[in-house]
Amino acid sequence: MPILSSAANPEPIPNLLQAKPLPEDAPNRPEEKIRPQSLAEYVGQGELKQVLDIAIQAAKSRQEYLDHLLLYGPPGLGKTTIALILAAEMGVTCKVTSAPALERPRDIVGLLVNLKPGDILFIDEIHRLSRMTEELLYPAMEDFRLDITIGKGQSARSRSLPLQRFTLVGATTRAGALTSPLRDRFGLIQRLRFYNPEELSQIISRTAQILQATVTPEACLEIARRARGTPRIANRLLKRVRDYGAVKHQGKITDLIAQEALELFNVDPKGLDWTDRRLLTVLIETYRGGPAGLDALAAATGEDAQTIEEVYEPYLMKIGYLQRTPRGRMATPQAWQHLGYQFPGEQLPLLEL
Repeated sequence: MPILSSAANPEPIPNLLQAKPLPEDAPNRPEEKIRPQSLAEYVGQGELKQVLDIAIQAAKSRQEYLDHLLLYGPPGLGKTTIALILAAEMGVTCKVTSAPALERPRDIVGLLVNLKPGDILFIDEIHRLSRMTEELLYPAMEDFRLDITIGKGQSARSRSLPLQRFTLVGATTRAGALTSPLRDRFGLIQRLRFYNPEELSQIISRTAQILQATVTPEACLEIARRARGTPRIANRLLKRVRDYGAVKHQGKITDLIAQEALELFNVDPKGLDWTDRRLLTVLIETYRGGPAGLDALAAATGEDAQTIEEVYEPYLMKIGYLQRTPRGRMATPQAWQHLGYQFPGEQLPLLEL
C-alpha cells in the first residue's frame, strides 16, 4: 500500500532528474587556475617567450594587432595556454576551436563573422582542416574579408563580407602536413620544445601550491624526471601522486612517496609506461633489436601504427632508446640495458646497398 505524506507536514519529493546547483565557488576551482595567466608566469620555452614578448610590445606601441602565429610541436607542451596568454596580454578575447569541429564551411564562417577587433582565433590541429575551410581562411588571413557564394547554378553569385582584424593562432603536431599556402600566411612560425626536469619541477611546484598539496622539492624533481618532458603529463602525474599520498600517507609528499606512487602507476624512472616498455620488449625479443617495420610492430603490440609513430616514438627517440632507419625501427643499446637485457654487441646493418 503506498504511503502518502501528511497534509499537515508535506515533505517535498526530490526530483532525481533535476540538476543540483553548483557551489558558488565552482567557477574558481583550483584546477582551473593551473594554466598560467601571463608570460611572466609561463615557465620554460625561453626563446619563444622572448619572441612573443617582442611581438606584443611592438603591436601595443603601434596600436596594432598581433600577426598570425603558428605553433607546432608534440602535444601537451602548452600551445593552447600560449594562445590564452596572448589574448590576456593584448586585452582581447580568445575563441578556441579545433579543425575536426570545422567540418562545414558555415562553421568557420560563423566564427569569423562574430570576431571582434583584435580577437584571437585559436584552431587546434590545424593541419586537419578540410580543403574548403582552408580556402576560406586565405582571404580572411590576408585581406580580412570572407568570400562566399550564394545560390547554385546560374543564379549563384559571389559576395565579399568584410571582417574585423583578428589574429589566427594555429597549433599542430605535424607542421609538415600543412599545405604551403596556409603555412606561408603565418607571420610567426614557432616550435615548442620538450621541457627539462628543472623547468618541469618549477611547474609541478606551482601546481602543487594551487592544488594545496604539500610536495617537497625532491618529490617535484622526481615527478619531473618521469614526466617525459611534457607539462601536461607532469600535472597529471602530480594529481595521481597527490591522491596516493592522501590515501596511503597523511602529510607532505616526499620523494620516496612519489616513487611508490609512480611505480604503482607503471611509470618508471625514465618516464616509460607499460606501452613504451612493451614496444621495446617486442622489438628486442621478437626482432633481436631490429630493424623492424612500423606495421609489424603495430601488429605485434596491438597498438595503432599512427599512435606508435606520433605518441610513443618521439619520446623514445628523444631519450635515445629508439632509432628510425631506412629499414625500420631499432632498439639502441641504452634500451637493452634499461630493460635488463644483455646487448649482443652487434645488430643488423642499418642499410644494405
